[in-house]
Amino acid sequence: MIRAVAMAVAAVFAGQASYAACADQDGACQTDSGAYHIELPKADNPPLVVFLHGYGGSGTGTMKNRSMVKPLLARGYAVMAPEGLERPSRPGIKSWNFYPGFGDRDETAFLTEVVDDAAERFGIDRDRVILGGFSAGGFMVNYLACDAPETFSAYVPVSGGFWRPHPETCEGPVRLFHTHGWIDNVVPLEGRLLGGGRFHQGDIFAGLEIWRLANGCVDTKPSGFSTTGPFMRRYWSGCADGSALEFALFPGGHTVPKGWADMMVDWYEGLPGG
Repeated sequence: MIRAVAMAVAAVFAGQASYAACADQDGACQTDSGAYHIELPKADNPPLVVFLHGYGGSGTGTMKNRSMVKPLLARGYAVMAPEGLERPSRPGIKSWNFYPGFGDRDETAFLTEVVDDAAERFGIDRDRVILGGFSAGGFMVNYLACDAPETFSAYVPVSGGFWRPHPETCEGPVRLFHTHGWIDNVVPLEGRLLGGGRFHQGDIFAGLEIWRLANGCVDTKPSGFSTTGPFMRRYWSGCADGSALEFALFPGGHTVPKGWADMMVDWYEGLPGG
């Protein structure tokens, strides 16, 4: 009986470990600047979703979120989870270098490097790469899109925007779909103070205004509204060619909600060239 239980537990952990792999190889994929995990669909030259973990998380943990990963694989998308670097001031805590003092790695260069590596190793479609992220990963997505929107095909942050002071301007056009929980108390819609007041998360709606300006939208008013399951959505049209901007709220907290993956893919595939 004890041996049977032990074997069952070992099988569970073996299954979990298999999610944190380099496709069919054990361990993470290594590049000059870091590491990533990846799972591939049963398709050649697949598009790719790169998803950045939150503060204190890991790429391994991202791949264990099967309610997000499995729908993406089923839709024919490869899923990549890069590893953040340890914060200089917080050994053992991984995050992303989107704010001064958060690290030294050029994250745009690193993420470009891992995608290029995956394209060479696994035949990823380099022209159809979506960058997403949760919480601190979502902040990283916004800052990368702000500075270098041409790096990836689209940007899909969850529960992360900008920090104060907000950027004065962002480059554009950008194709961005932001998702946020109505009762998120870790990254509230209005932002919050952190580190004894040394840091201040930004206002999500102020961030949307920055994106409307970057996309040259003619009006602040949303062009339309819709619902997808629990998600309440609004979008802006009448903006620059090659741009897209949408915002989705769900009645939950600080999490990647179930149903997000399919909703996001539907949005992306509805874009020109998506």
